[in-house]
Amino acid sequence: MLFGAHVSAAGGLLNAPRNAVALEAETFQFFSRPPQGGPAPRIDKNLARDFRNICEKSRLSRFAIHAPYYINFASPNSRIRQTSIRVIREELERGSALGAEFMMTHLGSGREIKNKNAILKTVAASLIDVLSGYRGTTRFLVEISAGSGQTIGAEFEEIAGLLAVIDQKNKSVPIGVCFDTQHAFASGYDLSTLTAVKTTLAQIDSTIGLERIFMSHANDSKTELNSRKDRHEHLGQGRIGIEGFKALVNHPKLQHWLFVVETPNDQTKLREDIKLLKKLRAKTA
Repeated sequence: MLFGAHVSAAGGLLNAPRNAVALEAETFQFFSRPPQGGPAPRIDKNLARDFRNICEKSRLSRFAIHAPYYINFASPNSRIRQTSIRVIREELERGSALGAEFMMTHLGSGREIKNKNAILKTVAASLIDVLSGYRGTTRFLVEISAGSGQTIGAEFEEIAGLLAVIDQKNKSVPIGVCFDTQHAFASGYDLSTLTAVKTTLAQIDSTIGLERIFMSHANDSKTELNSRKDRHEHLGQGRIGIEGFKALVNHPKLQHWLFVVETPNDQTKLREDIKLLKKLRAKTA
């Protein structure tokens, strides 16, 4: 189990691992392209080599790319869906060039479509298109959502259904899941006590399967359980609290996870969040 944070790559992609080192992180996550839109910085052989070298020297061998925010596989607009498919495939290839272990994305919202089954079919078909012919090394992860509006992926059963459809078409390219603690809490899955964590993990295991989850966005929640609002808070300062994160960090079946903090962007507090996770790792839940 490794702990880190989402870091900035402003000024050049090489700054992402450098910023992770400054936070005393063991892993990190970053945007390889502008999250709100715009051209992606070119990754040539020299940049890829230098990026990998910095990570190796800094002992940051496991890290992830976060896809841009505008991705929407559920849109009824074919242009938006095709752009999403193209960008995510590019991000997988860019991740493979840089040595990223994972690339995760939100699935989007189908608020303009009334039929939920139709939305899920559209999303599944889009994800199958993304993976068609992909031979890279970066694993594709879908992120659990907070459930606001018609966002896809708030329920474990919904994600499990998508994975089952995709697996039928892409047996050689297994897709995984990124478990965001705040999103899950906002979607009604309690994580605030040891008992609640055990119950929620049992629900995951019976639907998605714990073996399909490879990393977590470790975020406390500004809002209450089942709020359906995406509002991150620093660890121990929100509605999930210390006990919940202590139980997650020390669970024996989660030791392969990366825990990446996405709390409000205050460098001092981000460093404290990482230190807290390291401290909890040494305790027994």
